[in-house]
Amino acid sequence: MNIHPYRPEPDELSYTFGGRAPVGEVRPGTILELYTEDCFGGRVRTVDDLPSQVCEFPYLNPVTGPFHVTGAEPGDTIALHFVSITPARDWAMSTTFPHFGALTATHTTAMLHPALEERVWRYDLDLERGVAVYRARKSDFTVELPLDPMHGTVGVAPAAGEVKMTITPDAHGGNMDTPELRAGVTVYLGVNVEGGLFAIGDGHGRQGHGEVCGTALEAAMNTVVAVDLIKGVGTPWPRMEDDLHLMSTGSARPLEDAYRVSQHDLVTWSAELTGLETLDAYQLISQAGQAPVGNVCDTNYTMVAKVAKAHLKDPAAYGSAHARLRALGAEYLSSR
Repeated sequence: MNIHPYRPEPDELSYTFGGRAPVGEVRPGTILELYTEDCFGGRVRTVDDLPSQVCEFPYLNPVTGPFHVTGAEPGDTIALHFVSITPARDWAMSTTFPHFGALTATHTTAMLHPALEERVWRYDLDLERGVAVYRARKSDFTVELPLDPMHGTVGVAPAAGEVKMTITPDAHGGNMDTPELRAGVTVYLGVNVEGGLFAIGDGHGRQGHGEVCGTALEAAMNTVVAVDLIKGVGTPWPRMEDDLHLMSTGSARPLEDAYRVSQHDLVTWSAELTGLETLDAYQLISQAGQAPVGNVCDTNYTMVAKVAKAHLKDPAAYGSAHARLRALGAEYLSSR
């Protein structure tokens, strides 16, 4: 088994997709053991550490990578199977910002009322019990929330030499912030440039759908990823697969366009996998599909379209890449 550990130094972190040389090259079938820093770069550690004072824009939402996948060319698809996602510290941070989030004025939704307060919450993480402790800032209210670690940001270099900030989700991936991207999930990313150049970051101890306040339980992560390459098969928008579901994503503004992109991709993908005529697939997804929200606060919004594989008679998407990578991940875990 080809296992490649990588822990970036602070100056090796990336803040864009595209525009960066790879930090390494990996072959299909490689297991990557990665460390990812939180969206604040580890600078927000107490409730008194306001991001506006301890962080420097645009150096937010760092990702680990990019990695060049041997043999990856435009028109191919990179498959990344998340074997495990484990918080690297026993705490996570969350915040509100004056002009960021779904329930506040922003630079594109200009309002005359005062901006929201910048406030920080610290969550203690009990990894053995699998819980995060919420503590209100203005009362003695506390409650335990179950941990559900995920990665908010994963993507490849965009096409046509474009460079995008890591905070922006689009067809290349990016900051989609969907809780569906947890351990046990395979994400499929269309290759736009030689090597693909994928990167991963923005770990969340857990997150509600929509990431409504603009941040989740932001946490550094130790993450294990199995890498594969599907030659000659394109992927127009990031897709995901777990043991029971297929999922398509769409990122755009307004939110209904993100919804349409995700639904369009799932309908056409389902038609391709099953041989159904397009309107027959449209009817089936209309009745059997789900629509989890990714983020509703970033520069683009993200929606997910999701359907149980059983409703499609269990198709072998991408040549059964998910099952193959799942088995590789299980072999890795059994060897630890």
